[in-house]
Amino acid sequence: MILIGMYDSPFVRRVAIAMKLYKMEFEHKSWSTFGDAEKIVAYNPLIRVPTLMLDGGEVLIESAAILDALDDMVGPQRAMTPTNGAARRSALKLCALASGMADKAVSLVYERHVHERPNPKWIKRCTGQISRVLNVLEVERAGQHTPYWFGEHMAHGDIMVSCAVNFMRDALADDIDLSPWKALSEHTDKCESLPEFREAFMKFKIG
Repeated sequence: MILIGMYDSPFVRRVAIAMKLYKMEFEHKSWSTFGDAEKIVAYNPLIRVPTLMLDGGEVLIESAAILDALDDMVGPQRAMTPTNGAARRSALKLCALASGMADKAVSLVYERHVHERPNPKWIKRCTGQISRVLNVLEVERAGQHTPYWFGEHMAHGDIMVSCAVNFMRDALADDIDLSPWKALSEHTDKCESLPEFREAFMKFKIG
């Protein structure tokens, strides 16, 4: 399998980390949507990452859809998302909140560094959305006393929360002070200390 995208993206990271935890072998193409657009478009007409090419040539796009396919490959006993019921809904909600927060963080970075004239209203909107999600997730995590969000074993939500928070630490340190959200910081520190997370990391850069 070939995973396309740079590890400074929280969405590419969540896929890479999951594949490493699943012990799936893959080739990594560290291509930028800016500098390597002509390479990526051959696999994904949206020129977005992550993009994953399976061994048979099938191409998967969008991180949640990719993870759903990976869960199917490893089977329900190993999958990091429950197969049904309230547990599945809770797991998907956490992923949606964390990935939505990461999306707003990426949007804020683009607004700051790519657009010629940043829009203060849009910046305020994004930071407000991020802060509200952080507040919700902080309350949830602080009320738990298990190693990971849903118990003893890591789930995709744990990965997405850590990737989102770590991205903001790296790319938005001047915009968002994460110190008030202590439970999330501890959760992120725990995840980021694992080899699978360390192996799929690079400092954020524009371009």
